[in-house]
Amino acid sequence: MNLVKLRLSMLGTLALIIGISTAFFAFLLDLAGVSFLYLPFMVVAINIVQWLIAPYLIDAMYRVREVSKTEDPWLHKTVERLSFASGIEKPKVMLARIPIPNAFAYGSPIAGKRVAVTTGLMNKLDEEEIEAVLGHEIGHLKHRDVQIMMFASVLPAIFYYIGYSLMMSAYYSSAYRSRDSRQGNGGLAILIGGLSMVLYFVLTLFSLHLSRLREYYADSHSVNIVPDGKRKLSEALAKIVATTSGMRKQDFGNASSFRTLFISDPETALSDSARLQYGISDQQMVQRILSQKLTLADRLAELFSTHPNIVKRLRALQTL
Repeated sequence: MNLVKLRLSMLGTLALIIGISTAFFAFLLDLAGVSFLYLPFMVVAINIVQWLIAPYLIDAMYRVREVSKTEDPWLHKTVERLSFASGIEKPKVMLARIPIPNAFAYGSPIAGKRVAVTTGLMNKLDEEEIEAVLGHEIGHLKHRDVQIMMFASVLPAIFYYIGYSLMMSAYYSSAYRSRDSRQGNGGLAILIGGLSMVLYFVLTLFSLHLSRLREYYADSHSVNIVPDGKRKLSEALAKIVATTSGMRKQDFGNASSFRTLFISDPETALSDSARLQYGISDQQMVQRILSQKLTLADRLAELFSTHPNIVKRLRALQTL
């Protein structure tokens, strides 16, 4: 994996999201006047408040609690060592009481930086694999991915709100308008609303692409700071997919709500696990995934995923 190209691709995707949004905003303001500005500001304000309080919501949904140094000294020492190697302050060490093996980094200015592992991860993975997973999550904190992805997700949300509001407004007000007025202002509102919804869909695809790129970037960070990180993280990802796919759907709980946070998307584990063979070693599992061919269905499904396809992800790891 060429990290320079990866960084440029991330910057280019973010620039496209901003550029397309800015151009469409200019078009809307030209049609609607400056009074229309309250819509995006309202959505931005809602998302900022959501970002600030999100850590507390996540803690409540996933039954997360802080882990003391005396309770798990190895976990604290590992997070401290990887944070030092990354050049960032040690985040709070948290434990999420959910059975699926996973981990996530999150935080806000009022809640501070946090890195959480699930009970499933601690029970199913070896220490060296957990170390590689923690390196990935600390990479997200190092790269400020929480803030960047919040910014990238706000823009599609703005256009969804604009599109939905205009189309509903035009629909419900049509009964009180004259026929001529309905063909004029009502038609324009529906047109702008429809264009906004199309733009929401396009920007969402760009945001998902940016999310997948940042997963690759966090993987590379883990490889850089964890000894033999390429092997450890590859085995960890393969084992997470295999273990998650064997679990019942009800074990996922609220995992789908914030799956963009996780190191691996639990929703795609079932399809990814079709590539695996059970009763083999971790490294054999990795090699089996690497030998698989990507189908057109795999590539299309990835367009709507927050995480890279497992085959592409492990192949990218091998090139680091």
